[in-house]
Amino acid sequence: MLRIVLIAVIICVGCKMIFGRWPWDYLRGSSTRQQAIFRARKLLGVRAEAQHQEIIEAHKRLITMIHPDRGGTNEQVHEANAARDLLMDELPDQN
Repeated sequence: MLRIVLIAVIICVGCKMIFGRWPWDYLRGSSTRQQAIFRARKLLGVRAEAQHQEIIEAHKRLITMIHPDRGGTNEQVHEANAARDLLMDELPDQN
C-alpha cells in the first residue's frame, strides 16, 4: 500500500514539474476567467491577439447595434461594457 501512495506522489510531482500543473487541474477543465475571456471575445467579435484599438472599435460597433435607443436593452449594454473591460484588463501593461 505504501508503494502505491509513493508512486502516486511521484507521478503527481513529476506532472507538476514537467507540465506546470497538478494532475487534478486537468480534471477541472479551463478556468472560469478563461471562459469569461472567451465569451467576451466572442461577444465583441475580436481575435485573441486583439489590441486596445481593435477592442475599442469592436465595442463601439456592438454598442451602436444594441443601444436601448435602437431596440436593445440596458442589460446588453452592461454585458458589452463588461466584455470590453475584461479584455482591456487582459492586455499587457503598456509602460
